[in-house]
Amino acid sequence: METHDNQGFSHDEFKLNKSGFDMAMPGHKTDHPTDMVLRQEPRTARKEGSGISLPYETRLEMGLMLDEHLCALNVALHQYTKHHWLTEGAESFGSLHHILDEHIDVTQDHIDSVGERVARLGVVPTAHPVTQHEISYIKHEVEGRYTMRDFLRNDLEHEIKIQGMMRKTIKRAHSLNDFGTVQVLEEILLKREDLGYHIWSLLEDDTLVRGMNHLMDRENDMAVNRTLNPNLKQ
Repeated sequence: METHDNQGFSHDEFKLNKSGFDMAMPGHKTDHPTDMVLRQEPRTARKEGSGISLPYETRLEMGLMLDEHLCALNVALHQYTKHHWLTEGAESFGSLHHILDEHIDVTQDHIDSVGERVARLGVVPTAHPVTQHEISYIKHEVEGRYTMRDFLRNDLEHEIKIQGMMRKTIKRAHSLNDFGTVQVLEEILLKREDLGYHIWSLLEDDTLVRGMNHLMDRENDMAVNRTLNPNLKQ
């Protein structure tokens, strides 16, 4: 998977100081008419509250963390959609095409749930697609067609990273008594673990497609797998 410097941040850190307009950030500059009435800057929290009885500092911190999950889920959605379009082969064109359909539908639901929670905390969620990719702690694979195993491996790395970062937010939300965020993310995390298990199972060595190669190469059709990113914490 393509690496990214994450604008000086570790991939295991949340960008809590990325709040408000940043003219170096894609999507924060516009050619739209300048007579639009600005009510709130991006990735900021309402000072006056939002109807949820949590302190401003808690709402801002949780909102920023959730916004990164929102961005990551959008990146995962785009990559799943690409792989859905490019499925091919005896085992992939039919069954995997439908499995990725489910992953796309679930991810769309999760994007909506997280975005709604960000808004309820009084924070402006990131919606510009380029800005989402910059803020996200996962990055889209490089363009092009690759093997289905490569596609799925990259998707699995995304799922493992999303799970790990969500656990960090759940732990932090518990400490801040933000149990609403806990409930939203716990439900999503359980389903993301399910999606990760689906991909892991698809990448197992067993296969129904053998052909005649096993008679020639004596490899017994054992798939040769690339390992996951060694820097990826599980």
